[in-house]
Amino acid sequence: MKEEKIEITAQNPYMSDAVSEALEGINSGHGGPFGCVIVKDEKIVGRGHNMVLKNCDSTAHGEVVAIRDAEKNLNTYDLSNCILYTTAEPCPMCLYAILWANIKKVYYGCTIKDTANIGFRDEKFDDLAGGREAFKDFLSCIDRDACLSLFDYYEKLESEIY
Repeated sequence: MKEEKIEITAQNPYMSDAVSEALEGINSGHGGPFGCVIVKDEKIVGRGHNMVLKNCDSTAHGEVVAIRDAEKNLNTYDLSNCILYTTAEPCPMCLYAILWANIKKVYYGCTIKDTANIGFRDEKFDDLAGGREAFKDFLSCIDRDACLSLFDYYEKLESEIY
């Protein structure tokens, strides 16, 4: 994929880092517009972006990649007291991986519906899992406009939807 210089800045600095992760993945042809950082004690301890296409791995979503990175960096499987920032509301697989890792809070940019609008099928699986009502205090939307700009950039490219 041809790397085009684009700058998208979110109001929250950690969300800006998540957007940068997503841009790196998009521009490298790794996968969709999904980037993530994990923060503990105001320090980024894990980073990841979608690597489904690069790794030929349907589980290599940005959140899962970031969880693996944080656990390796912290030498633990328990990410208690960590906060996750991601460019899109986590799919059910990622949401449950986040819960399994004991992450205490999630901030996301684009919604499940936004993800459906650019061709991804997270909403289908979310409906199978019972929706999001039970997670309303755990999941908080921030910087949606910046992440929608990221989605717009991705959608304009000839990108593979999976």
